[in-house]
Amino acid sequence: MDRTGATELTFSPTIDTKVLRDAGIGLSSTYTILPGFCDVHVHFREPGFSYKETIATGSKAAAHGGYTAVCTMPNLAPVSDSKDHLKMQQDIIDRDACIHVYPYAAITVGQKGEMLADLAGMAGDCISFSDDGHGVQSDGMMREAMMTAKSLGKIITAHCEVNSLLNGGYIHDGRYAAEHGHRGICSESEWRQIERDLRLADETGCAYHVCHISTKESVSIIRDAKKSGVDVTCETAPHYLLLDDSMLKEDGKWKMNPPLRDASDRDALLEGIVDGTIDCLATDHAPHSAEEKSRGLEKSAFGIVGIETAFPLVYTYLVMPGIITMDRLEQLLVYNPRRRFGIPLGNDYSVWDLTEEWTIEKEELLSKGKATPFEGWRVMGRNYLTVCDGKIAYNSMLDQ
Repeated sequence: MDRTGATELTFSPTIDTKVLRDAGIGLSSTYTILPGFCDVHVHFREPGFSYKETIATGSKAAAHGGYTAVCTMPNLAPVSDSKDHLKMQQDIIDRDACIHVYPYAAITVGQKGEMLADLAGMAGDCISFSDDGHGVQSDGMMREAMMTAKSLGKIITAHCEVNSLLNGGYIHDGRYAAEHGHRGICSESEWRQIERDLRLADETGCAYHVCHISTKESVSIIRDAKKSGVDVTCETAPHYLLLDDSMLKEDGKWKMNPPLRDASDRDALLEGIVDGTIDCLATDHAPHSAEEKSRGLEKSAFGIVGIETAFPLVYTYLVMPGIITMDRLEQLLVYNPRRRFGIPLGNDYSVWDLTEEWTIEKEELLSKGKATPFEGWRVMGRNYLTVCDGKIAYNSMLDQ
């Protein structure tokens, strides 16, 4: 299916008042009904790493956050690099998911960048192609992937990282790294590959989506590419908008890839959110075990959880102060990702009390992963009910 030409989406849910009453929700003006959010970048870890997360726990956590559609990355065991491997994941999704879960397929076999996977054979079973977690290093390999994806009507979704520029880094190559003796990841490792991929996307005409941008250069390069007509969209995550490397602590819950960058990068990302350069907010929800996140900045696994806190955080710290409007937030969380990837919006909605203030505590998270740098933050907006295809996916009365 060609995922790049989705029709216009409208939100006209069928609200079952009995469902609301059964969830303890009165027909009161304090409740706000929002369209089901869509996250095009999550890791639900199954098959292969169910001790970190499962389709069941990940989809329930997503529903807790107001999401009714997510796209799962292929770094599993086995990697989703063949029709048979995709079927293994899809069978679990069909059995256990409480919301819509759309799997990615890998660009290369084993995400190793050495041999193109059977893109044609997987095209009907995946939302898009991505080697997320690994940048495709070979220009020729990425060109071939883009040409094939273009012929199949699919999007190439890229984690952009030049391996030769990483130098063993694990946080941003900035002041904090220098002052605390840490090895840094330079900004060029991200934007240099985006620059290359945009040239190839322009050359091939492939639809191209950039994962989790984190640098000011990335924003500028993508803005210019859009102006020149390249078929490109991009995402960033709430943590890159609300945090920077001056806030780092010696704790694994502050470690993610790409890393938190400089305050100037954060400012540029916010500008990109406001002016439309950045199309989507995605969480890069990446759960790990408590032990894997307990080894400090250097040795902890990359990745944090975020799908349960994304809306309250962005609503509280960007919408309420007037940095963006509520309409803009809905475009970022609902309409833009669904349009780009051809994901329908059916009878999907969530019911929020936007006047309720609460504190983010890891014990309240439904995800198996608990590592979040936002623990202890005060936020506005609590979700009481999520409905997907007219069926209850999350009910605060039952699921906490």
